[in-house]
Amino acid sequence: MATSDEKDEKLNDAEDGGGEASSDEALVKAEGEEPSAELAAPGEGDDAVDAAAHIGSERYVHAAFFFAGILAAYVASKTVALAWSELAAWPAAVRAVPQLVTHAEEERDGYALVAGAAIGTLLVIQSYRKEHVRTWANEVAAELSKVTWPTRDAVLNGTLVVVVASALATVYVTILDRIWSFLTTLVYGA
Repeated sequence: MATSDEKDEKLNDAEDGGGEASSDEALVKAEGEEPSAELAAPGEGDDAVDAAAHIGSERYVHAAFFFAGILAAYVASKTVALAWSELAAWPAAVRAVPQLVTHAEEERDGYALVAGAAIGTLLVIQSYRKEHVRTWANEVAAELSKVTWPTRDAVLNGTLVVVVASALATVYVTILDRIWSFLTTLVYGA
């Protein structure tokens, strides 16, 4: 392996003679190694593209876990507040645990919010630590990142087609209904 000074010297030599080569490519050539996927020419680095797509989709996974934590915290806080209120209204529970009624309704909501936040955080952390859940979430995000979303014009044109087709179908069915009503009136009499 070359020392730092030798690498710098080879790098300068490679840059001087290489024309358009970047400093990273020159360093790789100077060291005699194969270029990595990150330094490969366009079309040769499919692994680099996959890695970039994975990093891009991973942020959606983290965002999904974050919002799942918020949702879990909200639901848990409402559940804790409801359970506390129900237990506080139950005389047997109050006799067993008199602290249920020591706090006002507004204070209970605050404590329930803190408890819900703790529960939501624990649920998300436990879910995130499970390898199969994280793998599944990463695969879903990777597939969704491959989706080609329609343009605004395509959506507007598709919506227009659906509205016009629905209007024509409505007119057609209405005309058939009127004709059928007229024929049944002729046959059976009014």
